[in-house]
Parts: sequence; structure tokens; C-alpha cells
Amino acid sequence: MTLLQVLVCALLSTSVSASFSANLNYRSPSLNHPDLGIAVHKVQKRNDPACPFNAEDLKFTHGVASGDPYPESVILWTRISPDDDNSHSNVTVSGLAPLYDHDNEKYVKISKAPVCVEYKVARDEGMKSVVDRGLAWTSSDVDYTVKVEASNLRPYTTYYYQFNVCGSSSVKSPVGRTKTTPRKGDKLHNDVGIAVYSCSNFPQGYFNAYGNAVRKDDVDYVIHLGDYFYEYANGGYGWGNELGRIPLPDKEIVSLYDYRKRYATYRTDLDLLDNHRVFPWISVWDDHEVADNIWKSGSSHMNNTEESFVHDGGISVDQRKAHAVRAHFEWMPLRQVDMDDNLRIWRNFEIGDLLDLIMLDTRVYDRSITDMYWNTDYIHDISNDQGRSLMGARQENWFYKQLINSKNRQAKWRVVGQQIIISGLDLSYGKATKNPNSMDAWDGYLANKNRTFNTIVENKIDNTVFLAGDSHASWVSDLVWEGHGKYDEKTGAGSIGVEFAGTAVSSPGPFANKTEATATNGSTWLINNNPELQWQEAHYRGYYNLKIGYNKIVADFFGVPDIKTRNGLEIKLATFEVNDGENKLARDPAPGKAWGGALKNGQVEKGVVYDTAKTPKKVQQKEQHGQH
Repeated sequence: MTLLQVLVCALLSTSVSASFSANLNYRSPSLNHPDLGIAVHKVQKRNDPACPFNAEDLKFTHGVASGDPYPESVILWTRISPDDDNSHSNVTVSGLAPLYDHDNEKYVKISKAPVCVEYKVARDEGMKSVVDRGLAWTSSDVDYTVKVEASNLRPYTTYYYQFNVCGSSSVKSPVGRTKTTPRKGDKLHNDVGIAVYSCSNFPQGYFNAYGNAVRKDDVDYVIHLGDYFYEYANGGYGWGNELGRIPLPDKEIVSLYDYRKRYATYRTDLDLLDNHRVFPWISVWDDHEVADNIWKSGSSHMNNTEESFVHDGGISVDQRKAHAVRAHFEWMPLRQVDMDDNLRIWRNFEIGDLLDLIMLDTRVYDRSITDMYWNTDYIHDISNDQGRSLMGARQENWFYKQLINSKNRQAKWRVVGQQIIISGLDLSYGKATKNPNSMDAWDGYLANKNRTFNTIVENKIDNTVFLAGDSHASWVSDLVWEGHGKYDEKTGAGSIGVEFAGTAVSSPGPFANKTEATATNGSTWLINNNPELQWQEAHYRGYYNLKIGYNKIVADFFGVPDIKTRNGLEIKLATFEVNDGENKLARDPAPGKAWGGALKNGQVEKGVVYDTAKTPKKVQQKEQHGQH
């Protein structure tokens, strides 16, 4: 037995319980109900003290990531495995066996040898000034993923982190960078920068938008609003053959292995890997992390009926959702904030006295039936039914309480990160329809929307900004509660907030395969037929940045002109400001400046493409110690 094996076996015999507990993925999706998740005591019991893995047989397969930063802690993630492939060991079993079985080899090929991983957090990139460290086990039960909480950190401070195989000085992960948030109530002396993403489609093209933010290095955190991947087979939503970007497994994914493999495939994109390595993420899922237009009892392709069960190979909606949720918690650097509620991803972040970031789930948690393409007229007819909810009663009540508490604690801004457009929009351009609004967005849940706006108005809550993704286009609007007061689209008077909705990283837009001029014509129609919509752009893939200060929020939208090659090209498409206390887009007299799309009451200038790979970084090195 090698020295490493002796060390690992010794650790296994003395600190198994603590080591497994350190890896948060053994707690998900249901720590308090092991028959619905991972029975850690069974994992411990079956491990073979022979410890067959040598350090040289292991590798960090998918880089590192960090997320859900708090003032004194942050989540760190990696994957260390003897194999590039994902684990089949937790395929769903049937009959009287538990949902995920670790003991019955009739169903699974299990790992009997855990991998010991050490993590370190330091103030310097050379990893010399270490401030926190620890050990954690991983195994096939969690697809060899590792998710730990680094603690004992200082607020609003940049740190570096690295993983290594226990006892090995040579098998190491890349060095990652992360940053904690300010303490609740702290006064900040600089703006907070956030890059906002959604909708990355592997076969459609390269994820250059992720890399551009790394090359510019001018934000503190990343928000991802979902559709991190798509569930389709190659050709189902883009062909990846020409680019060598075929989504694996090449099928519509339904099993636990399928979802794990899809995350692994997307994490081969080098710009996505780099973005995860450099920035702490705050993310939520949209629908495609499970299935298109998912709701609490079905999706566009599946429903809880016998016909659907038979047609889809003997798998139910709930079973598929369980697989998707489990893989998501294994592969994403986020906290499970409620161990008794494994579907809960909605949570909040109190960032100094500057803002409260409220992250919602309007898709998976407890959504009432949605538009599944064949029932659009029905959803339109019931869209204002008071019992319909995007979030379910528990999340709705929590959301309204967060808005009120945020005002009461005198945070300057309330930023709501969620998936779908809340502004009421006529989308009937180029088609005759009696349903001009999106029934899969907030317009299909008008009572929920009215309850939200009523909370803002009745409680006199200022400075509320909604973020959205999902639509694969960019939209900037004043928030207008229709039927409750007058709204002046020229001045913004009557607005109760602002919405910034961003385009996709690589998913095709509503004018895919059309010229930019055709897309601009569509954008012009949209702003002319929607009073609250101030800017719209649908040609470019991209993302947007927020700079949040006490006096204003600045939103800059960026387009990526080429996703068919890996490059750093970028064009600034628009910039907008929201002034403290005004609850609308600032006008001068136009609501912003634009270099693409269509702008209400303003001229669109010619944009300039520049290369982020060649432009010097605006921020060469982030400040190591935050203000308190």
C-alpha cells in the first residue's frame, strides 16, 4: 500500500462522519429524509478500507467554481474522479427499493472507495496566506462532485481557493477566485458590479459572452437567471455537428445520469469554465434545467398521465424532476437553504445597506399550469384566475415579505432576479392572434402579477428593479401596473419600477437567421406598440452588466456578434440609468443611449465592435480587502 493510501485509509477510519458531512452534496436533496436522498450512514458502512485509488489515477475533470457568497462564507465546487464519464451508480430503481439505492447491485454499480479532497482558501493567488482549509469526501454517490462551504472569511473581500487530493502535492485543481459580500447594513464605498446571463445553448455556438466578462474583469459577481443548459438531443434545438458541440448524451435527457452528463458536457466550454473560476455565481434555474415549460405537474412534452408515462419510456414527471433537481444541486455552486424542501432554490442576499437581491423560482417550484403550445387559448381564458400562481403560495408570501422587510431595513435597492418577463407586452408582430401576450410569462398569471404590484404600491416600496432572461432578446421597460393610474411613456410618470431583461448567451432569438435590419424592424414595431417598453433588441446574443450605487443603477447591454467561433468580440448595444427614488428609467430626453435595436424617443447610433481579448483590462487586480 502506498503512503497516500495509508494516509487516506487512516483518515477514513478516524473522521469519516465529519468528512462526508463537509461535502454539502451528501446533504442534498434531502438531508432529513435519507430514503429520499443519500443515506450517508450506508455510504460509510459499505466503504472498503483497501482504498484503491492512487492520487495519480484521479483528476479534476471540470475545473472549479464558487457561488452564493455571504459576508463570512462562500460555496466552493469541483469534481475529482477516476473517470471522465459520469456515475451511473444512482440510477433510479423501482419496486420496494428506496428512490436512490446504494446497496443493491442488481440495479447499480456502486463505488466502494471514497476520494479524499483538501481545500484551501487564501488571500493571495499563490495560496501562501491561507485563511481556511478543510477535508471532504466524495464518491460515485454524488458523481464525484465536491461542494464545501469556506468560512472564517472577511466581508467584501477577494479570496483565492484550490483543491488537491489529500496527501498529494501534485494532483491539484486550478486556482479559483471568489469574493464575499458586504455585511448586512454596512456602508459601501464603491459600486457593486454584476454580470447577468441566461440561456446558453451548447450546439448553437460558443459561450463567448461568459469569456468576455472574464477578459474585461470589471464586475464582482455573476447572476445567472437559468436555462444553463437545454434538455434536447442534438438537432432538437440546434445542430452541433459542424462545431463539434454535440450535447451528450445525444438524446432528450430524463435519467439522473443524463442530467449529470449534460452538465459535464456544458462544462467543457472553456469560457464557461473560466467564468466559473473567476466569479462567484448567484444562480437559479429556468425551465430547461428540467424540461421545456415545466410546471408543477407536467411540461410541454410530459404530463402525469398514463399515456405520457408509457410514451416517455416509463418515467413520470416527478421522477424526471427529481433527477434534474438532484443533478443541479450536485453540479452548481449554490446553497440548499431549506433541507426539508429539496425543490426550494428561491433565496435572498442582503448586500450591505445598498441592496437586497431576491432570487425567485417562477418555473419549477409550484407553478400552476402553463402554456404548453396546444392549450394557449385555455391559459388565456384563465390567466386572471386568482388561484393561479407562478410561485406557489409559500414562495409568494415569502417574496412579498422580503420586499417589505427590505424597505423596512432601509436598503437602497430591491433587485429581483427571476426568469420571465413581467412587463405586459403585445408580441403579435407579424401574426394575427387573439393571444398577443406570452401566456408562459407573467401575463399568463395576471393575479400573481397584480398581487406583486399591489405589494409594491400599497407599501410604498421604491427602487425595485426586476431582472429577467428566458426570451433570447433584450428588453428594457418601465414597470406599469395597468389599470392603476396613468402612465406617460415620454416622461415615465406613473411607473412603479424598472425591468431589465437580457438576451441569451447563445440560444437563438425571435429573429434567428434573419438580417439585423429585419430584427430592427421587429424591435421598432414592438416599442411602438408597447407604451412601457423603451428599448428592444433581438439580433445579438450577449449579456448585460449592472453597476449598483447609492445614487443610481447603470445597466450596460453587450452583444456578441459571432458565436460560431471562439473569440472575444463584443459590441456595446445600450446603456440605461435608474435614479434613486424615481422608479423609472432616467430620461434626457430619451430613456438611454443605444447602438443597436430600437429606442423610444431616441436615435440609435452605429455601434463599434471591439475585442475583449485585446483590450486591456479595466481592473487588473481586484482590491484584496473590502471596506467595512
